[in-house]
Order: sequence, then structure tokens, then C-alpha cells
Amino acid sequence: MIKQCIEDIVKACNGKVVQKGTKDYIEGISTDSRNIEKSSLFIPLIGERFDGHDFIEVAVKNGASAVLYKEGKKIDSEALKDIYIVEVQNTLEALQAISKYYRDLFDIPFIAITGSTGKTSTKDMVSGVLSCKYNVLKNIGNLNNHIGLPLTLFNLAPHHQMAVLEMGMSGFGEILNLTEIARPSIAVITNIGLAHIEHLGSRENIMKAKMEIANYLSDEDYLILNGDNDLLKTLKRQKTSYKKVFFGLDTSNDFYPKNLIDLGEEGFSFDMEIKGKDYNFVIKQPGIHNVYNALAAIWIGLQSKMEVEAIAEGLMNYTPSKMRMEVIQHHDIKIINDAYNASPDSMEAALSVLANMKGNRKIAVLGDMFEMGDFSEKGHRAVGACTVDKTDVLIAVGQEAKWIAEEAMSQGLKNQVYVASTNKEAVEILNNIIKSNDVILVKGSRGMAMEEIVHRLQERS
Repeated sequence: MIKQCIEDIVKACNGKVVQKGTKDYIEGISTDSRNIEKSSLFIPLIGERFDGHDFIEVAVKNGASAVLYKEGKKIDSEALKDIYIVEVQNTLEALQAISKYYRDLFDIPFIAITGSTGKTSTKDMVSGVLSCKYNVLKNIGNLNNHIGLPLTLFNLAPHHQMAVLEMGMSGFGEILNLTEIARPSIAVITNIGLAHIEHLGSRENIMKAKMEIANYLSDEDYLILNGDNDLLKTLKRQKTSYKKVFFGLDTSNDFYPKNLIDLGEEGFSFDMEIKGKDYNFVIKQPGIHNVYNALAAIWIGLQSKMEVEAIAEGLMNYTPSKMRMEVIQHHDIKIINDAYNASPDSMEAALSVLANMKGNRKIAVLGDMFEMGDFSEKGHRAVGACTVDKTDVLIAVGQEAKWIAEEAMSQGLKNQVYVASTNKEAVEILNNIIKSNDVILVKGSRGMAMEEIVHRLQERS
């Protein structure tokens, strides 16, 4: 973070200085008292189970030189001698207001990415391509929400030339808030699926919430859309103030591949016609969804004045984040660790990857998919139907995953279906059935923590 004057920070968040400190500047901002750095501003957030105000003194002890606090909260100014104390109406809104102010200090392109699935992998692939020419800031991990994105922006430094920001949401207004803060010139929507349907009620509402990413685009800006998605492609007929580009496998899109070759677990090869000439691209990741991610990355690279060869190099060198289609060879078995999260769409994509892998038996260990609401049974059963021709063995883990097992058995996958209540039970089942050269997919919602199963498998000698 560039050193900031306290006076500018106070003005940005419409705060009131209650006590002046010895340092009239800050060099960082944190909401975590445990890892705050020297000369930083501590912003105490209030959650359902915690109140950051309880840790203000710890933050100061660990190096904070200034603190915000919510109006009406009690604060011991005697214990905070020589520390700047600033009162605000709402600490979360102050965090966001300061991040918006700080973002405005940088005259660089900001790229925002959202979608029901594929946000993180697309963000990583886009930033991987752009990094072949530019210094790029991107969200670390999944810091993509109303807290994580502002904190990401505070990592902007003078050497950064571009920023690639993933935007997550679970309801209306959340993407709009993030877009108001970041104000991208290029926005990407990877797809509209079923994730968060519990909160929004329908895919149409999910699309409406995702489309908030375009609210601040000007007539010179671009919205990049998956033109093969049944809902997003309806936008082809709509006039907008901003420019639209549709990518996908279908030739009706603005940007599509030719001579697509599935290399199995080694990825894909395809050609793209660019300025009248065909260029070949190779990605090392299996799964057709990664081709879509690559198409978005190629277009953004070209729009950012990159050479085709540099874009191709970036795609070749791309490595997915942990727990996202992470292929692990452990002794004589192969593990696909896709345990970060799950929805019906991403489950089906992962099962297709499993089916195309080389190996003995294909074992799917599938956990509950959360935030499905009234659609939960239907969504889990859809995944169960998908397992029948893509797996040899199914282990359903959790309470709602029972519907995956029931549907799989009703459609013909009878003898090799197991149901486990916990990850521990799933591991016990696996230990009893694993054979040499088996390929094991592990996937479930984040709350299932199914990486525990992967770790236990890796402990096998």
C-alpha cells in the first residue's frame, strides 16, 4: 500500500477524529488484529459471532498506529495513547469507502470476473496470461466478497499495471457494491448456473444479480459473456450502452475455437483465427470448461495489446489453484482434488473430467452441495443421474448427497454405490475398496471440507 495521510483516510470514510496520534500517516490497512503490520490502520468489523472492537488493543500492541471504531461503541482512549482514533457510523462501509478512494489513485485497467462457476480459474488464467507482459494484482485465494475485495485493493502498489478481480455474491446488490468500488473497464461473466439459487430463487434472478457487474461500464468498456450459456446468449439481441463480446464453442459467437482436440487428462489443443491468421493454443488442464476460461483469457490478452505468442505461453504455464481440478499422482492411484466447492454444474463438469482420465476404475466421492434451497433434491438427483455413465464406483458423503446415491442406483449404478455420513466414513470405505490404478474424484461444497479425504488418501503408504 502507498503511504496515506490520515486526513485523507478520514475524509474518504466521512469519519471524525476523536484522538490524534503521533503518526499522521498509515502504510497498511487490516481487519485482523493477529497479523497487522506496523504503522497500519485497524478496522474492527462486526460479525454474527465476533466484534472486532474487542481486539483493538491487541491490534495496537501488534503495530497499529490508527484505529476506526463504530459510533456508540465504548473505547478506552487511555489504553490507546499516541494512537489515532477515528469514529465512523459503520466500520464495514468505512472499509469499502476507503478502498474506493484508494482504487481511484490508480489509473490502470481493472478487469472484473463473476459467474456461477469458474470465477477463480478464469481469474487465475486471465492474470496468468496478462502477467507475461504486465505486473498484475489479483485476489489472493477467494477474497472476492464485500470484505475480501476491498482488502485486495489495498495491495495495489505503484508497480502494478493491471488488476484482475474476482467478484462473488449470494444475493442482489452485492456485485453492484463491488463494481461501484472497483469500476472495471472489462467485465466477464463465465456462466449462469445454480449456485446460490437458495437465496435468489431462480436462474433468471441469478443472472440479474450477476449482470450488476455491468452497471458502471461506459460506452468504451466491454462485457465479455459465455455465448453458449442458455441465459447469457439471450443478451445477443439486447442493445446496451457498453460493448459486448460473446465467446464459446459455437461458431455463432464473436470469439470461438477451431480444430478443438481433446487431449484427455493432458488438456486441449485448439486454433484461433486472429487478424486473418490461425494460431494454435494448448492448455494443460482437462475439462471443457477450461477451454471457455482460456477463450476469455485470450480475448483479454489481445485487447490488452499482448502478442499472441505471449498469450499462448501464459496459457501453457497456467497452474490451477489448490483444490480446483488438482490432479495428484500418489503411488499407484490418481486423485482429482476438486474439493474447494460444488454446484450441480461444476459437479457434472468434474465427472466428465473423471470419465476421460486414464486409469482402472473411476471412483467419484461426492459430498453435499449447499445453498440449494428447495432445489436441493432436484440438483443432487441431477448429479446422481450424471454419475451413471461416468463412474464405476460412487461414494455419496453427507445428508443431502443421499439423493445423488438414490438417483444413481435408480438409473443403473447399483452394486458400487456407498453412502457415508462423514468424511471419516468415506475414507474407511475407500481404504477397503481402492485398487491399483484407480482414479478418484473428490468434490463437495466448501462446508464439507472434503480435502480431509484427499489428505487421508495421501497418507496411504
